[in-house]
Amino acid sequence: METVYTKNAPEAIGPYSQAKISGGFVYTSGQIPINPATGAVEAQTIEEQTEQVCKNISEVLKAAGSSVDKVVKTVCFLRDIADFAAFNAVYANYFTSKPARSCVAVRELPKNVLVEIDTVAEI
Repeated sequence: METVYTKNAPEAIGPYSQAKISGGFVYTSGQIPINPATGAVEAQTIEEQTEQVCKNISEVLKAAGSSVDKVVKTVCFLRDIADFAAFNAVYANYFTSKPARSCVAVRELPKNVLVEIDTVAEI
């Protein structure tokens, strides 16, 4: 098993790694819309936050030798299911291979953000 780290994605805010590689797959930790350059959540809308999350995931996958095109499964957490359509509009621009997906609304997310996504991808 190998740990993945890149400075181009946010540092972990807890006792976990950005991703792990095992058995030819990379498993990313949930990414929230933290700007890795500042360490802050700057995006406000669901569209802006989803864009930042997808950029963060892309960087972690790249560091692992993978890409969003190789994602086989995503798990998506929304603070408000009413954001589903707006979230999908941005998500579809990144996950063009249409991986398997779960998407649920949750009561709260770290740092009070609107969205979090984790992925499993082939290397």
